[in-house]
Amino acid sequence: MLKDFKPTLFILARFILIYLILLAIYQYFLNYYSGTGLDPYSKMITEQVRYIQNYLGYQTQLYNDIKNEQVYFYVRNDYPTRMVEGCNAISVMILFIAFVFAFYKGLKIFTFIIISLILLYILNLLRITGLNIIMTDYKEYGKIAHDFIFPSIIYGGVVILWLIWIKHFVLKDKVSNELKDKI
Repeated sequence: MLKDFKPTLFILARFILIYLILLAIYQYFLNYYSGTGLDPYSKMITEQVRYIQNYLGYQTQLYNDIKNEQVYFYVRNDYPTRMVEGCNAISVMILFIAFVFAFYKGLKIFTFIIISLILLYILNLLRITGLNIIMTDYKEYGKIAHDFIFPSIIYGGVVILWLIWIKHFVLKDKVSNELKDKI
């Protein structure tokens, strides 16, 4: 009976192992920069969001709150939002990588992951920028935007990329192999 579940258990074990390893590496990274303010990766994102917002006409300055490990966005004489470690989408990217590697399909996985991470990174920059604009011009929609709309954008992007991986790489190879076996 366990033999029937062996492929599923193998995929699940690979997912959990990769997820825990990547999570431990990320936690080590965060611990290394503990007490120095926001980590360098998150700071890089704040700088890029500031650049995008300035380009869009939302003159933005950053206030680095080292003690509380956050960076405030200063837009139009107000602090509409702040950037904390959780806003950098790394945890979502780790989950994405672990899922894709759980269904490992050769070296093409690395190309897919790199392209996907770039897309998720850009999506996250636009997500933070959009949230800042909403919190600056339409504060009454800020809570729903922060709690529902923008998380659904980043998680929706992950789900779409997962579906692409499964449909165009995992299942395509399986169908191709089944056809080869019949020939």
